Amino acid sequence: MPGRKILVNLDAMIPRADFAVIQGDTVQATQIQTIAVRDFQSDSPLLPNLRKPDFQRETNHWTPVQVASLVQCFLSGDLIPSVILWSSPAHVFVIDGGHRLSALRSWIEDDYGDGPLSQQFFGYQITDVQKKAAKETRRLIDKEVGSWQHWRARNQQADLPEAERIFAKNLSTRAIPVQWVLGDADKAEASFFKINTQGTPLDDIEQLLISNRRRPGAIAARSIIRAGSGHKYWSQFTKEKQKIIEEKARTLFQILFEPEVNTPIKTLDLPLGGVAGVRTALSLLTDFILIAERNQQGKPAEIKEEAEDVDGSGTIAVLDRALAVAERITGNKDGSLGLHPAVYFYGPSGRHATPLFMGIATLIARKLINNDSEFFKTFTANRSNFEDFIVANKQLVAAIIQQTRSGKRYETIANLFDYILRQLADGKTPTEEEIIEIAGVTGKVIVGVEYGGAKHFSDDTKSATFIRSALQNALRCPVCHGYLDPNKSVSYDHVTRIRDGGTGAESNCQLTHPYCNQSTKQ
Repeated sequence: MPGRKILVNLDAMIPRADFAVIQGDTVQATQIQTIAVRDFQSDSPLLPNLRKPDFQRETNHWTPVQVASLVQCFLSGDLIPSVILWSSPAHVFVIDGGHRLSALRSWIEDDYGDGPLSQQFFGYQITDVQKKAAKETRRLIDKEVGSWQHWRARNQQADLPEAERIFAKNLSTRAIPVQWVLGDADKAEASFFKINTQGTPLDDIEQLLISNRRRPGAIAARSIIRAGSGHKYWSQFTKEKQKIIEEKARTLFQILFEPEVNTPIKTLDLPLGGVAGVRTALSLLTDFILIAERNQQGKPAEIKEEAEDVDGSGTIAVLDRALAVAERITGNKDGSLGLHPAVYFYGPSGRHATPLFMGIATLIARKLINNDSEFFKTFTANRSNFEDFIVANKQLVAAIIQQTRSGKRYETIANLFDYILRQLADGKTPTEEEIIEIAGVTGKVIVGVEYGGAKHFSDDTKSATFIRSALQNALRCPVCHGYLDPNKSVSYDHVTRIRDGGTGAESNCQLTHPYCNQSTKQ
């Protein structure tokens, strides 16, 4: 969305491996003291052995400017901090400096997240956002530094200007200093966590996933975020279970994050989970997974309460629970409500609103775990009025979200929407005061969109205007009269049923929500 920082995905540059797959003596008689450009070329003895820890965060924290700056520092002879390595019996692991080494290799390979290595690593499913970051990085490299191939060619020329001669010389003589961690796998892992809580620390979601990397919720979130591609955090399971995990993860990714959408918004075919960056999306996924898998007692409350998954069954079960909630929200299965994202999950500014999505997910998951089939019947019977009310009061709901403590927002939205539906079902229209009281918000709630006095329309304004205008002419279900999302969730219904003599003629076909067709219409 507007203002989101572009980050370069260099995760394919250095593969991952488990610290302790092979046990044995890790003491080396001689250890390299530097890493040079030659160590990233195809005939290098180091490159095939270089690994990142299997639990390490994705290498996608640098902007195009940072990648170009690292390469420029390397060629200019400027200071680059040491990288820290640890040698296992099988591999050489990067404990600290993964971004530095990945940036250098990406320059040599001309692969900033969109080249052959990345394409293969991500299963040839590179997002538009990732391609955009790669394109910008390549542009900056060409403008500020020059490509690897350019400097290889220039290095062969004898009559270079002095400034270029320095770059060319550094290409063959410059190296990054190396420090070594000594000891076993436990020592290396402890060093990794100590180092990565300093400098550029792990953020909360990264710490969560790394600390709980063997629990099904963390494995499931990491499988979904890359649609079952990229590094396989589930590779320790059997091939059969790996395939099941990847298929379910791919389905959930498609449900939650496709299609990719640009701003300003010019379509109602919107992703349910928004267009967030990887770390924000991972946070959404971990919350969504927990909401989907909780029992009637609200357990597990956190991922760390899950049992570790030793054979993949736990991860598959978690993915199944997440799919049950997601496919009730959207999709073409019989029970799908086909909730329109523009109505339910995008706020008055036109931006995706995570609390709205998670609040609806909380409400749906709660009704599913309690086998509350009456809720879905009540919802469908009052859906048209409910959706009109939500659309008309989006600014009020957004104001309530802003004034609700982050840890309570999902439950607040779930309870609020449940209350509004019950009131409408009783023939009552909730007042603004009642909504504020039910939400538990204290103090004055200020409703409205902030205007900064700019003369030109912002992307938010354009998006909000498009969504408002497009919804006025959007398709509605002839059964419940709620909004239809024909791109994601639609059923082709006989106006006159076959058993009553209905035919397959176009005049007898209508578009409905899957739930309305299969569960409501008599």
